[in-house]
Amino acid sequence: QLQASGGGLVQAGGSLRLSCAVSGSIFRTNDMDWYRQDPGNQRELVAIITNGGSTDYADSVKGRFTISRDNAKNTVYLQMNSLKPEDTAVYYCNVNVKTSPIRVATDYWGKGTLVTVSS
Repeated sequence: QLQASGGGLVQAGGSLRLSCAVSGSIFRTNDMDWYRQDPGNQRELVAIITNGGSTDYADSVKGRFTISRDNAKNTVYLQMNSLKPEDTAVYYCNVNVKTSPIRVATDYWGKGTLVTVSS
């Protein structure tokens, strides 16, 4: 189960921090990602962090957003700075989880959290 939190309303130029905690039977979490989707558009990948800590970002958020993870807490974060109105969207976390040594890893999605940036 994934629980995302931290969304809300913020003025342009402001900051928000999203969190997504994984609970349940966990052997290992692999890639942890953040996606976003606004009405009329496809869901897009915003940021990804591997189990080893390597990161990558969409060009639109590079230099403004930072993804991080706490493996002990099975939690992924998205620090969003210098927010722009075009960042307004529902943000979703996606985590690749291996629930036991013998099971294939599976992607799990959290319920979205709405981020609204006013101009």
